[in-house]
Amino acid sequence: MRTLWMALCALARLWPGAQAGCAEAGRCCPGRDPACFARGWRLDRVYGTCFCDQACRLTGDCCFDYDRACPARPCFVGEWSPWSGCAGQCKPTTRVRRRSVQQEPQNGGAPCPPLEERAGCLEYSTPQGQDCGNSYVPAFITTSAFNKERTRQAVSPRWSTHTEDAGYCMEFKTESLTPHCALENRPLTRWMQYLREGYTVCVDCQPPAMNSVSLRCSGDGLDSDGNQTLHWQAIGNPRCQGTWKKVRRVDQCSCPAVHSFIFI
Repeated sequence: MRTLWMALCALARLWPGAQAGCAEAGRCCPGRDPACFARGWRLDRVYGTCFCDQACRLTGDCCFDYDRACPARPCFVGEWSPWSGCAGQCKPTTRVRRRSVQQEPQNGGAPCPPLEERAGCLEYSTPQGQDCGNSYVPAFITTSAFNKERTRQAVSPRWSTHTEDAGYCMEFKTESLTPHCALENRPLTRWMQYLREGYTVCVDCQPPAMNSVSLRCSGDGLDSDGNQTLHWQAIGNPRCQGTWKKVRRVDQCSCPAVHSFIFI
């Protein structure tokens, strides 16, 4: 069979037009396009009508030069834009960042990744600069990784840029949570999957979530007796919420990263 195939290839070189394909026809078509064909050898070693559309890979009737004439090109995207401000003030809401397509995928190349990401946020003052971050119940939490971003953002008017309070850490034992937490798979909300019933979690209280007068974070449960059930909600998905009980207050959090959060 191999000898026959080599003989046919040799014959094709002597037969004018026998090797015509996608390149000579100047065709490369997206999707399924029955009109996107040429005349020549196919990849399945049959001579005749061959195709130059993307679907020919599935049907096995591509022209012999399809891969060379119609190379797959993946999608390329630009850098993320800066995060927007929160969509609203004085209540848990979302922020957004976007990126644009620099090159569309071609000929079955890798598709474009998500062009928009949203994350939970909460601003501590109104557009007029009035403080509004003292009465959030239940406790609103997010991943501890957000604290690195928060330190680069403008702080609340009630904190000067030189304020450096050590803050504190609250340990809680998670009593219950909604099933929506485990269903989160978006890149910036995937941390909710690690919330588990019965696990002890650490929640950091740092400016600007910390009230400048009481030096407390709203919903920290510090005044509870340890048997009181307290409520929390994950920023970024209001359906991810649950209850926990206070274990203790410590100076610094020491839980594993996946069980470390911050008040927001």
